[in-house]
Amino acid sequence: MSERKTLFVDVILPIPIHREFTYRVPFELNAEVFAGARVVVPFGRAKLITGIITSVHENVPAYSTKYIEHLLDELAIITPIQYNFWKWISNYYMAPIGDVMNAALPSNFKLASETKIVLHPDYSIDLKFLTEREADIVHALEIREVLDLKEISELVGIKTIQPIIKNLIDKKAVLSLEELSDKFTPKTATFIQLTDSFRIEEKLNEFIRSIEHIKSKEKQLEALLIILQQGSYQDTSLVPVIRKDLIDKGVSQSSLNTLEKNGVIEQRKLEITRLKPLTDEDAQFKPLSTAQNDALNEIHEAFKENKVALLHGVTGSGKTEIYVQLIQENLDLGKQVLFLLPEIALTTQLIQRLSAYFGEQIGVYHSKFNQNERVEIWNNVLNDNPNQYRIVLGARSSIFLPFQDLGLVIVDEEHESSFKQYDPSPRYNARDCAIVLAAMHKANVVLGSATPSIESFYNAKTGKYKLISLTDRFGSVLMPEIQCANVRKERKQKSMQSHFSTFLVDHMRDALNINEQIILFQNRRGYTPLWMCEICNWTPKCKNCDVSLTYHKHTNSLKCHYCSFTTNPVGSCGACGSNRIQMLGFGTEKIEDELAIMFPDKVIKRLDLDTTRSKNAYETILTEFDAGKIDVLIGTQMVTKGLDFSNVNLVGILDADMLLNRANFRAFERSFQLMTQVAGRSGRREKRGKVIIQTGDPDHWVIEKVMNHDFIGFYENEIIERENYFYPPFFKIIEITLKHKDENTVVKGASDLAAMLRDSFKERVLGPEFPVVKRIHNLFLKKITLKIERDAADKKVKERIHQIIDEFYSVPSNKPIRVVIDVDPA
Repeated sequence: MSERKTLFVDVILPIPIHREFTYRVPFELNAEVFAGARVVVPFGRAKLITGIITSVHENVPAYSTKYIEHLLDELAIITPIQYNFWKWISNYYMAPIGDVMNAALPSNFKLASETKIVLHPDYSIDLKFLTEREADIVHALEIREVLDLKEISELVGIKTIQPIIKNLIDKKAVLSLEELSDKFTPKTATFIQLTDSFRIEEKLNEFIRSIEHIKSKEKQLEALLIILQQGSYQDTSLVPVIRKDLIDKGVSQSSLNTLEKNGVIEQRKLEITRLKPLTDEDAQFKPLSTAQNDALNEIHEAFKENKVALLHGVTGSGKTEIYVQLIQENLDLGKQVLFLLPEIALTTQLIQRLSAYFGEQIGVYHSKFNQNERVEIWNNVLNDNPNQYRIVLGARSSIFLPFQDLGLVIVDEEHESSFKQYDPSPRYNARDCAIVLAAMHKANVVLGSATPSIESFYNAKTGKYKLISLTDRFGSVLMPEIQCANVRKERKQKSMQSHFSTFLVDHMRDALNINEQIILFQNRRGYTPLWMCEICNWTPKCKNCDVSLTYHKHTNSLKCHYCSFTTNPVGSCGACGSNRIQMLGFGTEKIEDELAIMFPDKVIKRLDLDTTRSKNAYETILTEFDAGKIDVLIGTQMVTKGLDFSNVNLVGILDADMLLNRANFRAFERSFQLMTQVAGRSGRREKRGKVIIQTGDPDHWVIEKVMNHDFIGFYENEIIERENYFYPPFFKIIEITLKHKDENTVVKGASDLAAMLRDSFKERVLGPEFPVVKRIHNLFLKKITLKIERDAADKKVKERIHQIIDEFYSVPSNKPIRVVIDVDPA
């Protein structure tokens, strides 16, 4: 007889705590528990929670442990590499491991609990020991087996049922179980198929002959022939047909019912995929130019040296075709590929381009998918199907998928701030995480951009990455001509047409007259960002945040873009009562409104957060624009990111000054990137494009670099500033934000924490300071910034910060203050 072992499991729970929890394994589950499986465990007094086992061991903890309640999986839902990846994110970004689990798993893997009541398995109590109501409940459970508290309450007619249930539990008549209902429900549809007997050809032909000349059975015959026509043969048997497809073909439900009654067909519910199949057009790869071939060879050299390849290619240089070649090389080796994109809008165009080459091997993963679709993609990647989902195309959350054999990671538009997660924790950068994930899989990495981040380009210049450059557009197309419209000068001359310079309007009119399309960029949505009283300068503000409300004409409301507070427009000043309220500034909605007056016969649409809230909205707008159904597309940052339209030969940047004057050390970098990227949407085919930048300062050095397409010159200027003022890539930044509903509490707490940090980090600590918006969601904010040398011991620095924060929380008055840590803020 083998020795009875006492096993324990370490479990990650989806709660914001920097540790795992140890539970004891019931003896009957000893042979069944394993790392990577989900378990249901008790947490707190009476709560059950779903966690993931990270290890199974015999180490007895120093405290009394609870038992795990249920094992939910027969196979692991995360891989060992994933667990190590989660730990790295938790340590590097100073985020609780439970927050990483929350971010990584689709929510339908984190199960909801409902209290259920069942009869006790050893129940043998005499009914005379039960009250009348208790006996009613026992009788009901004998019939129904399982009842929840609401059903029992309705059955007995008492609102507060808990005391009666408690008595039954005490009498060992029933058990109170936390029954977990798995929220992932496979999508099903009703299918029509021939019954077993009618799959024999002779019998089927005999039936057809028996009804083909009977007029009253014409509809049955027609329905049967359509079923045979629609159902393709697989392994000599007819594949079932979706009923809806038959109804769409004109088959009536009554005909199907009659055929079923006669035993010819049967109707069954079968599971179907939620994911749209991507058509396999078996397209031929486009031949690469000499420059593209040279770049591909240099990337191969980088891989041999185990270096990240930074592909710096100007807009329209054909980076995507190089990616296609690299993807095919990895598919030929049987590897999986992760293709990271900063914006969901980009996936639409890229899916169309890549699916022409790779068909069903592409899977798409992003936040617009519902939870059931996310679970399905997760399972497809985990199962490592050799024919499906070999290439995952996705936004930042796709780094958490359970890759089994990752061979290549491509990060397109690697400079984008959208790769950075802001809230909630973990505040990770998907580009940086993807490089670490690739290293864990021993996979290769390509970062691509026309305007690389300062950090990435510095890494390439110093030899950490390998730099590959594409300096010319594909097919020798010229870079767009960039010109400035001096709005300060035009305002003096009174030649501005609302928010448009005459220079821009004239060029727009010329482009539209020859049926060319236009993209206008304004990085602010809504109608106007500010309403102000002309008499006393009062502005309507959010009741929860220290910001003015933005007017949205479409909904006729004033809205806060921080907390979504909405109110009706004001008719008079809230301070002096004057009705002289003026609208200041302009957003995408106002531009759309005013262009409709200027060009009434043209189709004008917006691409911003307000117009793309639904799942397929991006795709619809971009498809219409690509098909030439939209003349002018107005957009926020979404229009700057890698989109490719053949008929766009004019791009307008409406307010460059707003970009340049932001209070952030990356303001010039972001401005250069945004203006260069949006300019790159112009003239991507034969004709040279044109870009017009509206600015009050046409001599600004950043705008001059944009006009000359001079990224190297911009980098050389900016890197000197970064070094002089101790910013990345020379120093690492850790931002600590304190939040509390009372301003005085947060001011005192921030001052105390900053003093504690200074004891260890000296002059590296800046602040505390109020941010530009000092109150959000009714919480006052104070920020402390740490600038840490790049070569400092990262692990020790972060351990010390954790220790200081623990000491800070040991003071009772500091416990209500929330401390948020952001490593490498964007």
